[in-house]
Amino acid sequence: MYILRVEQHLQHGRHELWEFISRPENLTKITPPDMDFHILSPAEEIREMYPGLLIAYRVKPLWGIPLYWLSEITAMKEGYYFIDEQRRGPYAFWHHRHLLFDIPQGVKMIDLVYYELPFGILGRASHSLFVRQRLYHIFSYRQKVLGELFGQLHGKIELTAA
Repeated sequence: MYILRVEQHLQHGRHELWEFISRPENLTKITPPDMDFHILSPAEEIREMYPGLLIAYRVKPLWGIPLYWLSEITAMKEGYYFIDEQRRGPYAFWHHRHLLFDIPQGVKMIDLVYYELPFGILGRASHSLFVRQRLYHIFSYRQKVLGELFGQLHGKIELTAA
């Protein structure tokens, strides 16, 4: 099991940031263009976030190979957090918490991802060789875009093994 923790302090308020991150169509804006990310779910089905919402994507994380990803919103408290979990996709396990906290200067956002790769020792080797760097690239891009949109104050990314 691996853990990715991304912390970002932004100047805008929690409600403004929530309005952005809770809209699935905005995932395209915060995903690196080289991932060729597309939402496959019909737009009318994903206008509002709610527990039980299923969202289908196509993404090309490595070497232009398209992968199908189905995630479910498993928990949510409007304005404060939501959790998405992979139901189908490249990971053996993916649990992503998006957390928002008020701070004096604005809002602190924490992304906390618990994930496992399939294929045992081959999965662990692929993590060292390219998955770790790819996740760092994806979340660095996300941090950069959100910082530009909401006024970056501080940010850091940590990848560890559990």
